[in-house]
Amino acid sequence: MATARPRPQVMRLTEAAADRIKELIAKSDRPIAGLRVGVRNGGCAGMAYTMEYAESVNPTDEVVEDKGVRILVDPKAVLFLLGTEMDYKSDKLSAQFVFNNPNQTSACGCGESVQLTPAEGESAGAGAY
Repeated sequence: MATARPRPQVMRLTEAAADRIKELIAKSDRPIAGLRVGVRNGGCAGMAYTMEYAESVNPTDEVVEDKGVRILVDPKAVLFLLGTEMDYKSDKLSAQFVFNNPNQTSACGCGESVQLTPAEGESAGAGAY
């Protein structure tokens, strides 16, 4: 009898991203179930990442628990985010979440949008976890 192969984790967080998300959730004035991450059509390159506080977990959300943080991935975004590392970068002039995504094929000059190709078949998660 064959055993099921474990599902790959869609996303992972750096310590910096996990720490920043924990800080933001701690400052919220309402209960937060996690951070919902997805993609939407838009911008000059075609797609943009989305993030929002989630007060509850939707039945179709892909739930990722990493470094003490719960990320809820929109089911429509799973193939676009498979293998992505979410980081948080801060310097003198800016602070932002950065998505290191192997499915990204290009980005616009302003950095607000990206072009993504969905992960495919068996090779989708190979070596990314």
